[in-house]
Amino acid sequence: MARKDARGAGTPALVALAAAGVPHTPRTYAHDPASDLGYGLEAAHALGVDPAQVFKTLVADVEGALTVAVVPVTGRLDLKALAHAVGAKRAALADPHAAERATGYVVGGISPLGQRTRLRTVVDETVWLFDTVLVSGGRRGLDVELAPDDLVRLTGAVVAAVAAD
Repeated sequence: MARKDARGAGTPALVALAAAGVPHTPRTYAHDPASDLGYGLEAAHALGVDPAQVFKTLVADVEGALTVAVVPVTGRLDLKALAHAVGAKRAALADPHAAERATGYVVGGISPLGQRTRLRTVVDETVWLFDTVLVSGGRRGLDVELAPDDLVRLTGAVVAAVAAD
């Protein structure tokens, strides 16, 4: 899908949100490639929001099936809990190139929305702690703010405790 402008107005994630009629707010910031915070914490600081409200999108290989995990940037993904959440025994982080090919996004800009191939998705249960959450909008420097219910519904996600401190 072609991007409409340099700000990412046409990223597949934003196109999917608009097509579904979901209220959302694109939030842009100047991504600093030299930042050592990590993409999610960089976004939280740049946008002035509680880091616990910003969720990162990780792709894991769960017994041969790519699976998306959406967890707060303040924690890390518990791979064993992810596997358990989808009825499997083992999970490992996916090869970054495989994640990029499957989702259509680059690492640091992988969105749980509008992926090239719709992957099984698990969202951490802390998503319910907020009226709105931020996830990648499909490129580095672009997050999208939306209601947790909409995130879960649009991704078809299972909600489970998959984040660890």
